[in-house]
Amino acid sequence: MSIVCMGEVLIDFVALESGVTVGEASGFVKAPGGAPANVCVAAARLGMPAAFLGQVGDDPFGHHLSGVLAHEGIDVRGLLFSREARTMLAFVSLAADGERSFSFYRNPSADMLLRPEEVVYDVLDDKRIFHYGSITMIDEPSRSALLATLDYARDHGLIISYDPNLRLNLWPDAETARAGMISGLDYATVLKVSEEELEFMTGGHDVSPLWRDGMKLIVVTRGAAGSRAYTRSAQAEAPGFAVTAVDTTGAGDGFVAALLAGVLEHGAENAEMLPEMLRFANAVGAITTTKKGAIPALPTRAEALAFMAQRA
Repeated sequence: MSIVCMGEVLIDFVALESGVTVGEASGFVKAPGGAPANVCVAAARLGMPAAFLGQVGDDPFGHHLSGVLAHEGIDVRGLLFSREARTMLAFVSLAADGERSFSFYRNPSADMLLRPEEVVYDVLDDKRIFHYGSITMIDEPSRSALLATLDYARDHGLIISYDPNLRLNLWPDAETARAGMISGLDYATVLKVSEEELEFMTGGHDVSPLWRDGMKLIVVTRGAAGSRAYTRSAQAEAPGFAVTAVDTTGAGDGFVAALLAGVLEHGAENAEMLPEMLRFANAVGAITTTKKGAIPALPTRAEALAFMAQRA
């Protein structure tokens, strides 16, 4: 059971108060984040050997983030330090229900400047899963670096996991975002989308337009309502867990890591086990919403199992 995640790792500055804009917040809590990095940490906490590929600035934030990942036992040989740009920052404001809005500082940030020839490809050689998101596909040269890594992962037989992770304000416009997110489907074995992303990408709630030749599993997250899974021949769903949401940042990423743990254990098309795989992923996602920040809130496997046992 092993995974490599590629993409952005950044600092989230989370507003101290809920129900305010970034400009109105009296202060912020610094928290490490970035969707692929969140998945990587969540996987490590769930017991999966994990590695990260990406780039941060050669600055205090970048070295802090490298230390955070290393502290979790993650292989950071593939996390590079750039002198050309600084580490990406995001300021996050929270509505009263824990839903977020983001203000990003990346013009450019170091993650956008990773080049294909700089990727440490051999980090993938002993791994089972490669996970990526759409943010790395927005700009060059990071897009080319990701595509080269996807080719390498596919050639080496890895399961490939994709989370489109809609962040509309990072794209030039909605149509470019839609096209870019859809282009990321072509490599995926496992796809996780939120209901919002599904509707944005397809114009509806039917997953049929998302299927690609190599795809085996599509999972749609539905917030507090739970999640649904689709294979070529079966469907499954599991209800969500009732919690008091403080910050939903990272909940989908925790869900992805837990889902991938199930894929490694049971396979991507195991119809009998899909409901339990979804239930475990729902639990990890729910727990992640109960604290501020993404990485600080991600549970261990023991914590997730205890949470589920209490609600059996």
